[in-house]
Amino acid sequence: MHLSVAHDTVYDYRPAVETAQHTAHLQPRDTALQRVLAFDLQVSPTPDSLRHGQDAFGNPQAWWTLAQAHTQLRVVARSTVQTAPPLELQGTQPWEAVREHFRYRSGQPGDAQTCFVFGSHHAPLNEAFAAYARSCFGPGRALQEAATALMRQIHSDFTYASQSTDVHTPALHALQARRGVCQDFAHILIACLRSLGLAARYVSGYLLTQPPEGKARLVGADASHAWASVYLPELADSPCGGWLDLDPTNDRCGFGAPGEDYVVVAWGRDFADVSPLRGVLQGGQSHTLKVGVSVEPVA
Repeated sequence: MHLSVAHDTVYDYRPAVETAQHTAHLQPRDTALQRVLAFDLQVSPTPDSLRHGQDAFGNPQAWWTLAQAHTQLRVVARSTVQTAPPLELQGTQPWEAVREHFRYRSGQPGDAQTCFVFGSHHAPLNEAFAAYARSCFGPGRALQEAATALMRQIHSDFTYASQSTDVHTPALHALQARRGVCQDFAHILIACLRSLGLAARYVSGYLLTQPPEGKARLVGADASHAWASVYLPELADSPCGGWLDLDPTNDRCGFGAPGEDYVVVAWGRDFADVSPLRGVLQGGQSHTLKVGVSVEPVA
C-alpha cells in the first residue's frame, strides 16, 4: 500500500518569541514493512540552521534554530511511504520465561532491549498496572497470547474520549478513570507489561482512516496515532526483530505493524522520546496551537 501523509503544525505566539531551538520527529522511519519514498520538511520562518540525523533509537530527527523574533511558527511535513501487511509469526515462549530472560546474570551477555523493561516518565512501574494485567497472564501462558489478551482487555474496558486527557496526564490517572485517548492506552499497556518484568516500547505514527460512506475525505481531519510493542526474544532474528505491535485503541495487532494501513514514525520508551515537535523558547508568554493531519492512499 502507498500512503501520503501531510502533517501541518502552526503555533501563534503572544508576545513574539525572540529565539528558539526546536526538534522534531516527523519523518517516518524505514522498517521491515515500510519504505519511505519521499519526505519534505518546511519550516517558517526559515531557520538560521537546520540539520537532520537520528536519535538514540535510530529514529529520523530534525533540529533547527530560529534566532529572529517571530509571532508564528509553521512546520509542514509531507511523506510518501510504501507499507506491507504484518508478518505471519507465532511466538510460543511462556511469559515467565521471557521475564527471566531479562534478569541480570553476572558474566552473561545482556539483551539490548532490556532498556524497555525499566519504567519511564509516562509509563512507570506500579503494582496497580501489574494487578490490572494479571488476569491475562496465567501460569505458562505464551507471551504473544497474553499480551494480545491484555490489549483486548484495555480496548473493552476503556472509553475513547477525545480531549479527556492531555500529554501530561499520568497513565495511572487514565487507568483509574478508564478513559482517554490512544496515547493514554499505549502508555497503560506499556506500563502493565513493564510492571510484569517485560520489555515494551511506545510507537508513534499515523493510521489511514476511512470517511463515512458517501462522504469525501476531509483534508486535515486525521490525527497522529500511538500504540505499543512487546518484545518476544524467541523471534529476535525475524525481520521485525521480535516486536509485536499492539493497538489497544483499535483492537489490532501484528508483527512489524498492526496493519498495512499504519505508518510508523518513531519508537522509544514513551511519548517523551518521540514527541512530534518540541522546543525551548525565549519569549512568547502564551501560544495557541493548530494541527492538521491528512493520511491518504496513493493510487
